[in-house]
Amino acid sequence: MARFCIGVDIGGTKVAAGLVNDAGEVVFRTRVPMVASSTASDGFEAVKTAIDSASAPLGLGDQIAGIGVCSPGPLDPKKGIVINPPNLPCWRNFPLRDEIHRAYGLPASIDNDANAAALAEAKWGAGRGYRNVFYATIGTGIGTGIIFDGQIYHGRTGAAAEGGHLSIDYRGPRCGCGKHGCIEALAAGPAIAQRARAAVLQSTSNSLMLQLANGNAEKITSEIVAQAYAGGDQTAGAVLLETIDLLALWIGNIIDLLEPDVIIIGGGVASMLEPFFDELRRGLPGRCVNPAPGEIPLVKARYGDDAGIVGAAALCIVSVNADRVAAQ
Repeated sequence: MARFCIGVDIGGTKVAAGLVNDAGEVVFRTRVPMVASSTASDGFEAVKTAIDSASAPLGLGDQIAGIGVCSPGPLDPKKGIVINPPNLPCWRNFPLRDEIHRAYGLPASIDNDANAAALAEAKWGAGRGYRNVFYATIGTGIGTGIIFDGQIYHGRTGAAAEGGHLSIDYRGPRCGCGKHGCIEALAAGPAIAQRARAAVLQSTSNSLMLQLANGNAEKITSEIVAQAYAGGDQTAGAVLLETIDLLALWIGNIIDLLEPDVIIIGGGVASMLEPFFDELRRGLPGRCVNPAPGEIPLVKARYGDDAGIVGAAALCIVSVNADRVAAQ
């Protein structure tokens, strides 16, 4: 019986791949450069190199059930087509799923990274045992995934669950998507860094953030904000508390709309904000009409850097299991 899936996480500069067992554990991982600005075939060759590297060392042969892939969007998960991702200009309407199936003769599934990571958390991670899951990954941007009854909610065309582009302030800063006041434009890593720079320039005290940036406020990053907060910097703490306040307003809206059984937060910025999770929970009752937001667990994701690989494998396993049920 097949016990492994290959999970592939494609980015603009790298392709990470790993062998994942049926307990959601990565037993082997590899990484190769992505050829994003060349031809479609060159980009696909990079993906094949990663897949070959992930599967060859253990010599598992027929124990591999299939291949799952996280790819930047926009994409069509039902047809397996990568449409026109900005950071993968080599692919335009590229039939990635079919090309993988043709190359390896194995079932293949594709989706975006947040949907896949949400599925992995629901199946093996912090959302295990819950029926309906809302997942957010907070980093350079904010991506979200929704799991209903163990299945990714894709919406009519596959474009649903763009929770990072829900606006909480129509007069707010313009987001990269073109809208104003998206939570991504207010609470992702670059927004945190921007608020920190402004706070340092307005402050009369010598902030540790400025010291860590070698005296240049423009060099302050969200990572520096986290380091400064850990070192007792009050200005950094105030910046993070403001971020938590914005996230509480956003999550309050999510609770009123979906009322999930659990809310899972992952990503690099989420790790930085974890000390403030209790503050985030306390802020929810005043920011939603739901009578019991405190009863919804708000937890940190299990998977960190492996979220893409494990999420891709989860896509594969769910698809293979569904095909088996349909064939019975």
